[in-house]
Amino acid sequence: MNRKIFTGLALSLAATTLPAGAKPLPAICHGEYALCASSSTIPIPGKTITVKGVVFPAGVAVCPVLTGAAVADLSLMGGSCGKPDGKANRVWSLFGTPGTYPQPPDWVPAAPVDRAFTTTSKPGGGFSNMWSFPCIVRPVKVNNVKLADCYGPMNESPWTGQAVPLGSTIGTAAPLGALNPVGGNFP
Repeated sequence: MNRKIFTGLALSLAATTLPAGAKPLPAICHGEYALCASSSTIPIPGKTITVKGVVFPAGVAVCPVLTGAAVADLSLMGGSCGKPDGKANRVWSLFGTPGTYPQPPDWVPAAPVDRAFTTTSKPGGGFSNMWSFPCIVRPVKVNNVKLADCYGPMNESPWTGQAVPLGSTIGTAAPLGALNPVGGNFP
């Protein structure tokens, strides 16, 4: 990752640090957002994200950028749907429900296929939570799809902000075989 992008990422991640005990603040945002529901995640060695006072390893997922209404957790977004850091090349990773959307690896629109899996200690056997975390829009489209690199915590519950133990059941729309799929544990 080049230094300029990482510096921007560090500033965005600092904004996601929450005090212990902070509660989600759900809202509907309108406009551009990244939808990571079908993406896998690559851990970022040596980098962390603090959520609600708990430190997690950081990961990055490549996600399509969509436009429309999406569900957000404003407690992780500085209380606003505005762009992360106020920069034009930034979006939030939010949750939307389009019938089809571009999916990896070729970014052709397809209907999502929801599934559940159990986390393991094997490399790629975890998951990431990208809901309401910052993304940097890539300058070049792939197959005419705008993509973003989204940064979020590995193995963190989107519902509680706590670590999810190995052996937990996770919901995702990432295809079978995706490493560290973006998803969330069942509360």
